[in-house]
Amino acid sequence: MAGVYFAFSSFIMTSLARIETSAGILAMQSINDVILRSAFMPIFFGTSFAAAGVTAIALLDLSRPGALSMMSAGIIYFGGMFLSTIIFNVPLNNKLKDADSHSAYGAEVWDLYLCQWTRWNHVRTAASIASSALFFIAI
Repeated sequence: MAGVYFAFSSFIMTSLARIETSAGILAMQSINDVILRSAFMPIFFGTSFAAAGVTAIALLDLSRPGALSMMSAGIIYFGGMFLSTIIFNVPLNNKLKDADSHSAYGAEVWDLYLCQWTRWNHVRTAASIASSALFFIAI
């Protein structure tokens, strides 16, 4: 997950921002549509619920070696990756879905989207990387 989010944060969104507004909107609308029916979704939900489960397991026995790292990794992943996606990125995706790529309103939505969606994607990237490191430490 960290790799997918890193790609969007480091070059995909920058690339979409450099092309004509209507093309950027249409490209991102297509990405958002395709991703919902891709292998990304079961991995997105599976890793999120696995992180929550690992957190619960760690909380049951905090004296276990690696438990604090497991718990921290799970909280960071579930909160920073999953919840930020649901609370921030998905509503922005829904707003972009309804935007007309050739209207002034669509351009306004796109400008806001580029700024806010990318900002929250940075959070998802950092949370995914940090939790991966903590899971590695726990192991």
